[in-house]
Amino acid sequence: MMQHMRALFLLAAGLLGSLLPVRLMADWQVNMTEGVTAISRSIYGLHMTIFIICVVIGVLVFGVMFYSIIMHRKSRGVEPQHFHESTLVEIAWTTIPFLILVLMAIPATRTLIDIYNTDEAEVDIKITGYQWKWQYEYLGEGVSFFSNLATPKEQIYNVRNKQTNYLLEVDEPLVLPVGQKVRFLVTAADVIHSWWVPAFAVKRDAIPGFINEAWTKIERPGIYRGQCAELCGKDHGFMPIVVDARTPEDFEVWLSEKKQEAERIKKLTEEDWDMDKLMKLGKTTYEKICAACHQVGGEGMPPVFPALKGADMTVKADGLKDHVDIVMNGKKGSAMQAFANQLNEAELAAVITYERNAWGNNTGQLVTPKQILDYKKTGELKPDDSAKPAANQQQAALEKQASL
Repeated sequence: MMQHMRALFLLAAGLLGSLLPVRLMADWQVNMTEGVTAISRSIYGLHMTIFIICVVIGVLVFGVMFYSIIMHRKSRGVEPQHFHESTLVEIAWTTIPFLILVLMAIPATRTLIDIYNTDEAEVDIKITGYQWKWQYEYLGEGVSFFSNLATPKEQIYNVRNKQTNYLLEVDEPLVLPVGQKVRFLVTAADVIHSWWVPAFAVKRDAIPGFINEAWTKIERPGIYRGQCAELCGKDHGFMPIVVDARTPEDFEVWLSEKKQEAERIKKLTEEDWDMDKLMKLGKTTYEKICAACHQVGGEGMPPVFPALKGADMTVKADGLKDHVDIVMNGKKGSAMQAFANQLNEAELAAVITYERNAWGNNTGQLVTPKQILDYKKTGELKPDDSAKPAANQQQAALEKQASL
């Protein structure tokens, strides 16, 4: 018996010795993060309090159990006690757990009340989940933008080495002021998503047709990262969250710049656009928004995501209006989203033009931002009189041919 015990002890010591260096060298954290907000610390404190209570209960229960097994075993000649229906025991094992639960419920209730108190917010932000990106709208400020994954595809396909923040970089982070209460209104446009930033202790489901509320008050400037925490489709792992927390002064400067940018975007419909400008912007927009489903070369992934290269809709003159309609309004019963509210007029016009002239499609047709603006108002695709004459004449001729 002693030999078996010694062998087991040596085996356990060997396993511990082999794992200890790995544990010391690895940055391995299994506990919750304490966070950078009062609420996150409150949740962390509640978690640790309940964890310690559970540990103490476990130690006491298992301690008594193992003591009884060892000290009252049959080989020691101990005779078992014969008793049942003890009123004292029944009262004890009912009352003690009840009191423990009440003591645990008091701090838990206090924390939950704080979590759901979104009153007196100084900044209101609407967060909308899309497949697979986030839209942030600063309510009352006229500022709205989409946040897309910025990790290069070469890293995803293992062509280049992965960087530190692999799959956790975006092209447009959510910028928030520190020291101010920020209320989040979380919803979705297609399927259920979940907006989760561990450092803020904020995790809210984004449900189509429903708005969930949350709030935060960040104490330290910095970059904080999160992810979608609800399985939402094939690119669920490619819609990270990046929050850039700045001082109130820096936040106001950034917000003023975004307002000016929004005004410049509104004036894009008044500019003159030619094929080169549209193709350049269209390529950038397509690779950022459309390539995830239709592939960089337009081959698509049939049958879910059809090819755009050589497709009737993108190469035939009479397919122009249908092309505009499906990009703007999406297609019911399919994975094709409506992009009318996701892209501005210039991006919409450019990406449609790009799809009709890239990969050998070469239709020669272009769509201008002014045409997109008119389409939004009337539902009709009209010729753009402000377009360059050659392009305008070619497009008018193609549209006339399509109407015959």
